[in-house]
Amino acid sequence: MSESNYPKFCPVAMAASLLEPRWTMLLLCEMWSGSTRFNEIQRGVPGMSPGLLSKRLKEMEANGLVMRQGDRSSHAEYLTTPLADELEPLIRGLGEWAHRNIDCEVSLQNLDARLLMWKIRGKIDRLQLPKPKCVIQFILNDAPNETANYWLVAKPGEETDLCYTDPKFDVDLFVVCELRSLTSAWMGHSTFETEIDAGRISLTGHDLMERTLTKWLIRSSFAEVSKTTQLARHQAAI
Repeated sequence: MSESNYPKFCPVAMAASLLEPRWTMLLLCEMWSGSTRFNEIQRGVPGMSPGLLSKRLKEMEANGLVMRQGDRSSHAEYLTTPLADELEPLIRGLGEWAHRNIDCEVSLQNLDARLLMWKIRGKIDRLQLPKPKCVIQFILNDAPNETANYWLVAKPGEETDLCYTDPKFDVDLFVVCELRSLTSAWMGHSTFETEIDAGRISLTGHDLMERTLTKWLIRSSFAEVSKTTQLARHQAAI
């Protein structure tokens, strides 16, 4: 069936016409997580070019999924509409289905350090940090690629800042790890305790920050989604 013959009278087809364009659902998820400025949204979808992001936001605005407040400068904010917000539990359900049923080896094949750190930055519980003002340096080993360094800077009353270059502050905690291991633990494919015990994640610095890592570094919202194994599905079908 050609695209022109797509059965748009069908409600599923009509929904797909709004959500199928690449990046649309990821953009909505990034805005639901709190990003409103163009640069913030782009940091949450690092594989997307600025030109395509601008185009997609305009399309989503025209379709009633996004509203823009302010002018077209860097001060403009993009907010999801009630129409889009009604989709949130449905899109999250899709993510939960994938997390339960797609082999973690598949999801851990194409890793992105910048995206992972941007997501982690948004999940730091500042109220649980033993030091209200602190700097955490992540040293990510991703052989055969070069080691990458990122700094999280937490200050009272401010959003945690993610730095890609050394901010020249004293570091309170060093987190040295394999990118795959950090991704696995944060996404819930394994646990921080497992990766630390195996030596794939090591912590050096502020003692209490080390011991309370799992309190202030909140894992992905999908981490607690229970896995459905092939065996369990087979047994359920019997």
